[in-house]
Amino acid sequence: MVDFPKSLSPKRVLKLLQAEKNTHSALALLDSATRHPNYTHSPDVFHHILRRLIHPNLVVHVARVVELIRTQKCHCPEDVALTVIKAYAKNSMPDKALQVFQQMREIFGCDPGIRSYNSLLNAFIESNQWDRAEQFFAYFETVGLSPNLQTYNTLIKISCKKKQFEKARGLLDWMWEKGLEPDVMSYGTLINAFVKNGKLGDALEVFDEMPERGVSPDVMCYNILIDGFFRKGEYVEAREVWERLVMDSEAYPNVVSYNVMISGLCKCGRFGESLEIWDRMKRNERGCDLFTCSSLIHGLCKAGNVDEAERVYKDMVEKGVVPDVVMYNAMLDGFCRAGKIGQCFELWEVMEKGGCRNVVSYNILIKGLFENKKAEEAMSVWELMHEKACVADSTTYGVLFHGLCKNGYLNKALWILKEAENARADLDVFAYSSLINWLCKEGRLAEAARILDQMVKCGYKPNSHVCNSLIYGFIQATRLEDAICFFRGMSTKYCSPNVVSYNTLINGLCKVGRFSDAYVFVREMLETGWTLDVITYSLLIDGLCQGRKIDMALNLWNQALDKGFEPDVTMYNIMIHGLCSAGKAEGALQLYFQMGCRNCVPNLVTHNTLMEGFYKIRDCGKASEIWARILKDGLQPDIISYNITLKGLCSCSRISDAVGYLEKALHHGVLPTHITWHILVKAVVNNGATMQSSWG
Repeated sequence: MVDFPKSLSPKRVLKLLQAEKNTHSALALLDSATRHPNYTHSPDVFHHILRRLIHPNLVVHVARVVELIRTQKCHCPEDVALTVIKAYAKNSMPDKALQVFQQMREIFGCDPGIRSYNSLLNAFIESNQWDRAEQFFAYFETVGLSPNLQTYNTLIKISCKKKQFEKARGLLDWMWEKGLEPDVMSYGTLINAFVKNGKLGDALEVFDEMPERGVSPDVMCYNILIDGFFRKGEYVEAREVWERLVMDSEAYPNVVSYNVMISGLCKCGRFGESLEIWDRMKRNERGCDLFTCSSLIHGLCKAGNVDEAERVYKDMVEKGVVPDVVMYNAMLDGFCRAGKIGQCFELWEVMEKGGCRNVVSYNILIKGLFENKKAEEAMSVWELMHEKACVADSTTYGVLFHGLCKNGYLNKALWILKEAENARADLDVFAYSSLINWLCKEGRLAEAARILDQMVKCGYKPNSHVCNSLIYGFIQATRLEDAICFFRGMSTKYCSPNVVSYNTLINGLCKVGRFSDAYVFVREMLETGWTLDVITYSLLIDGLCQGRKIDMALNLWNQALDKGFEPDVTMYNIMIHGLCSAGKAEGALQLYFQMGCRNCVPNLVTHNTLMEGFYKIRDCGKASEIWARILKDGLQPDIISYNITLKGLCSCSRISDAVGYLEKALHHGVLPTHITWHILVKAVVNNGATMQSSWG
């Protein structure tokens, strides 16, 4: 409660209000002054307090201040009424704004001017009441008011909100014709609308018109365009607009410009350029904020450039920017990805001192430790989480189960799952998925099925990834009928099979030679609406080749080509291997030549397979040509290449040539394996036996 002097003036009250930083306390002070004998507020006092009530949490108090103005019959200028209308407009309260507008003379003792009309027009727009706004604009003429630049800017905003872009552009042209020169706000509104609606070409066209018309774009126009181009992944265009901003003598990059550039470049994976922008920002002494730093640190860490991320982090701290938990988490994740466990724990302690650890922080550290094979340390952090009363979320359990299983602690993960279910913890599909996947990999299918049932009972619907793990598990255990039975029940019990489901089952059937059954699922796959992908074709062709059904494999290959399918290098390698295995190396060579015509680059596996195929039919000349192609294509022969060549030459009794290739291997740093020595020793022994029999 303020003790006022007996003689209180509005000037004194205004000073007291200006000194009071808390708005609620300022309102209390206003009420106290209102009750003071022989005192009435001035328009300046009302104007000051109304300007402080625009915030959504405070706008409720506007009505009682307006009522006080009416009660005291305080004649106020239009500016005071404007502040009230704008407060209601900003808070999407157009009816309140209209009520004040209609009663301006009665409440404030003044008539509405063009600014009041414009403010009410904007109130309708901010509430998305565009038809009402247009009706109100038509009312302008009936009262003899001439719209001004602000009015037309508001009309442009209406057209943009209604996505009537041609109408908005037409308004710009009409304004120039009538001598009402559009300003940067007129153009900026249209540019922003075009960008938001993905019409970047139109936005750039309007932007280019500005200097032609003598309107200088401001930094906000540049920022809107740069951000728009980056959001669409159009790096070149974004960079061009940035260069224009840098060269512009009337507009200068601000913090938002740097934020947009750094964030956009990071999203495009151009971290070197983002660091250049960062250094430029520091040179120009532009204050860096958390958003800028976080964007850059997050991007650099994701790209594995943790050293530069750490440099940015240290620069930021030196500049006095206080990291928040999001930035700490980005840096922590970077250290984990880089395997810098020491720095992880150092930063972890800093985060503790700053009170900047949350569940995401724990998730990052636990995951990072597991990925760096630090299972014991990860479990210590898990226990610390409970000590610090930080509640684990579904991601925590997913990371924990996956990490434990991957590091060989599957039973420990199952025990924690039981605890979590008993405690009704926050679990999700991913948490169960990891456990089911690893149980299937270890052949513990009964337990996997039990966990699946528990998952369903707990209200979690299994997805295709979970179901595919079980199908794969049954196939690995040669329980094909169980795999088919589970597959058939997927749609009704859990989820619809996807391409991976079909491919897994088809692969299992092909491997045991059940091609007719495999083709049943292929037909079903097509009837269901799935398209055969490179994996499906590869599995079928591989199965046929392994079953020595080369003609069927070639027919399927040609069917794929006829349908416009483009095989990848893996699919080519499967077909080439099948032909070579059947002694059809010449046919395999023709496929090899086709690869170049289809823009598919042969890899080392392709060449090795062909060499082995020609050696198998004892065509050492063609095999040597393939070796030459390996070198010509810039590939480096590996130990498999050398072993194939050694075996091939030895089979043709060219042991001295084989030894020469062994020397080449050693010269190029390719170390022989036990297979290499076995090939040579066997060849020498056989050759010796042959010589003895010929002498005998």
